[in-house]
Amino acid sequence: MKTSTLLLLAGLALGSTALAQPLPGTQPLEKSGDLSAEMVAGISRWLERTTDEAAAERARVWREAATGGAWDAFANERQQRLRRALGITDRRTPGLLEEVSTIGVKPAAPTQNYSVRRVRWPVFEGVNGEGLLFQPKGAARAAIIVVPDADEIPERSLLAPELATRGCLVLVPVLVDRRDDWSGSEAMQRFTNQPHREWIYRQAFEMGRTLIGYEVQKIQAALDALTAPESSLRIPAQPIGIVGSGEGGLLALHCAALDVRLHATLVRGHFGPRERLFEEPIYRNVFGLLRDFGDAELAALISPRRLIVETNPVLEIVGPPPVGERRRGAAPGVIKTPPLADVQAEIGRANALLGSWKNVPQVVLTTETNKAVQALLGALSIEDSAPPAATASAITATPDFIDERQRRTVRELELFTQRLVEEAERNRTTAVWAKLKSGPEWDAAQNDLRKRLWEQSIGKLPPNSLLPHPRSRVIRETPKWIAHEVTLDVLPDVFAWGWLLVPRDLKPGERRPVVVCQHGLEGLPEDVVTDDPKARAFAFYKSFAAKLAEQGFIVYAPHNPYRGQEHFRVLQRRANPLGLSLFSFIVAQHDVTTQWLAGLPFVDPKRIGFYGLSYGGKSAMRIPALLDRYSLSICSGDFNEWIRKNVSPDYRGSYLFTGEYEMPEWNLANVANYAEIAMLIAPRPFMVERGHDDGVGMDEWVGYEYAKVRRGYTKLGISERTEIEWFDGPHTIHGVGTFDFLRKHLAWPAPK
Repeated sequence: MKTSTLLLLAGLALGSTALAQPLPGTQPLEKSGDLSAEMVAGISRWLERTTDEAAAERARVWREAATGGAWDAFANERQQRLRRALGITDRRTPGLLEEVSTIGVKPAAPTQNYSVRRVRWPVFEGVNGEGLLFQPKGAARAAIIVVPDADEIPERSLLAPELATRGCLVLVPVLVDRRDDWSGSEAMQRFTNQPHREWIYRQAFEMGRTLIGYEVQKIQAALDALTAPESSLRIPAQPIGIVGSGEGGLLALHCAALDVRLHATLVRGHFGPRERLFEEPIYRNVFGLLRDFGDAELAALISPRRLIVETNPVLEIVGPPPVGERRRGAAPGVIKTPPLADVQAEIGRANALLGSWKNVPQVVLTTETNKAVQALLGALSIEDSAPPAATASAITATPDFIDERQRRTVRELELFTQRLVEEAERNRTTAVWAKLKSGPEWDAAQNDLRKRLWEQSIGKLPPNSLLPHPRSRVIRETPKWIAHEVTLDVLPDVFAWGWLLVPRDLKPGERRPVVVCQHGLEGLPEDVVTDDPKARAFAFYKSFAAKLAEQGFIVYAPHNPYRGQEHFRVLQRRANPLGLSLFSFIVAQHDVTTQWLAGLPFVDPKRIGFYGLSYGGKSAMRIPALLDRYSLSICSGDFNEWIRKNVSPDYRGSYLFTGEYEMPEWNLANVANYAEIAMLIAPRPFMVERGHDDGVGMDEWVGYEYAKVRRGYTKLGISERTEIEWFDGPHTIHGVGTFDFLRKHLAWPAPK
């Protein structure tokens, strides 16, 4: 063996002894096992605890409002919050009920007590409500909207004929159902097993809308039509009630909380605690709901109008439609009949709140349908103790008719939501690009945009309540660098974790730039370091973190908690009802991490760059946009026309077709696409790395969105601080122009 080799090995041995100690200012890291799984589990515990705390705080706020003498103002403000949370922002189209007849289909013959007609009414431009109108003989004693469960067609309603026989005008709307027949694109020949409700939810959520909000407005539009002065139904003078079963019960509860035209409400099979909302189907997800509302608080908004709750078995949903050969990607979620004890407890909460007023009718609970109907009729001032004679609805529908009506219901909402994409881009132009010029106006616009992105779409965690308590241990050594494994405390049960690669040739007192190298989906810190060509990760990352360390950069490879498939995706479901998201935690972890990095004696705190691939590219957009400790950012394998990537049914690579149901971010389309997010990184340097064969996007979309970034940097007079490198390759780190970009803007020399 050569003498030089022997000396090198001897030096490594001595150096390892000295360096195989915790980093300066850290304690020994003694954790073992799967730190990635532990990180996800810790965030889950934090969310569970915070959900319970939110319920307690919510109850306190509402109790104080109920006894504070300013209830009306408080209730009005909470109704506005509920409208925003549901995305009820679109102006409804005025109009009356129209009778719908189909050539070749005979209308229903009238019964002795009522007639039945198929009707529709306008909701938004291009969107109609549809359903059945049961009209009693003679003047109606009341009007009642009967909202069925999502999988119940109006023709099979048992309650509507009963109420019509009692002299009530009854409208039964059609809901978006839980089949998956039209959850996909014929043009793209891509389909999913998402229930129709999830198919619409995913598109709407990114646009700041919800399916719940859409269907609440369908019911409100029906109320508009029924009570219009020019309506021949003569409803304005009559009391109006609403009945909902299952999914319809959810809608009835929300409608009554928002619309005082509803005098009495009967909710069947949907009332109880919502702290485990994340276990229900994703189309019930409402961003920030649990900060302000549970079912008891919705009941409080209905008071002093009457609310009757009937506990009866509901159609239990054990998950989405089954996976098929060409259909997959739906989110998990179940619907169960609420235990009676849980319903009683939530009603107890509601009555405890309502009982703080004198002479306020309390929520009524019954387990019998006849008693529930009698209570509803009594609340509508209808005295009717004798049950009506059994009667058939006298209207039928063929399977083809039912299918076509459902297809129309789904497609109308889909097309309406797709039109919102262009409207959102115009909104962003007004809010951002019209103000793009150096000076106070742009500074204010940028600060406002950052605040909206962080607080309204991603969700901002409370300030760190713990000291970081850094811990470290040596995890790997090479001739050029030594890697330390590091953990930092962020919040109770929440920690940050990563690998710090320190070059061996650091000189005493020297401060060097840091590159934070971020892995993608299902990745680990080791993945961006390994140089084993047989490792699956090597094909994506090409050991770019190790290569940068070999060139003299200090490198940090953090772990982001998007690993574990459903285990991490459920974090998004848990977080959203609290007004948070997965990136709420990731940003907080990087906040603590960059603060710790900046304090290391060998780090230049003004030269900390970010470079991430794939999900790490998503991180490269969001984290530096919110944290100014990052002095530059490189987005690899992710930069896109992000809104369309999430909501377009006309693009094969759309997240609409995949199981990554955590991708939609609340109302992001009306806040910021990737170009606007890049302008939050400005004036710091920003770069995109894009392979022509990368299936996460299309060159045309990437170029379209990046052109706006280039224009923005040019308008600010800093065009030299942004670049895009196109290369002929797949979804991988290229590491050519980006390495030059890092050396240029972090002021580090090229290797000799």
